[in-house]
Amino acid sequence: MANRLIIIGAGGHGKVCADIALKMGKWNEVAFLDDNEELTTVLGLQVLDRANVYPLYKKDTDFFIAIGNNTTRELLLNKLIDDEYNISTLIHPNSVIAKEVEIGIGSVVMAGTVINCSTKIGKGCIINTSSSIDHDCIIEDYVHISPGVRLAGNVRVGNKCWLGIGSTVINNISICDECIIGAGGLVISQLVIPATYIGCPVKMSW
Repeated sequence: MANRLIIIGAGGHGKVCADIALKMGKWNEVAFLDDNEELTTVLGLQVLDRANVYPLYKKDTDFFIAIGNNTTRELLLNKLIDDEYNISTLIHPNSVIAKEVEIGIGSVVMAGTVINCSTKIGKGCIINTSSSIDHDCIIEDYVHISPGVRLAGNVRVGNKCWLGIGSTVINNISICDECIIGAGGLVISQLVIPATYIGCPVKMSW
């Protein structure tokens, strides 16, 4: 582990990730790269440069990608992994992580989250504030679990899905890749077509 963490992305999501990194206490320095040239500091932390110059900072640095868009995050994180950058995973000290939980590289677990036993979280995921993921769930890569989401046991969420704030998934449900579940949505049956789903219970939104 390096003494410095650079977070790519200094927007709202980046701020929350930086706060988690500071609370983890693993780095002597936490800083940002961001394309907004008007930003010089965020949370009192320095914005060093634009995001695309990250290769200048590779030496002795850990990186975290704080970009909310699942596809953009996937492209950049895969590039950094292929180029052998040091990628960190951020886990808030006030989250609850049970036994036999796997959390992939470049993912973030935010405050108040509970992840129960034998669950697997993929790489580049956002497990947002006060969400709950029960036992034996599989969260594939580049998924965004929004604040207050509730997943019962044995749920699978496919790659690059986005579960909106306060949505709920009952047990033994599989959601295919690249689905969007609207805020407050209730999922009670298998979702096998990539689409946006809304309502209680959810239906495909045309």
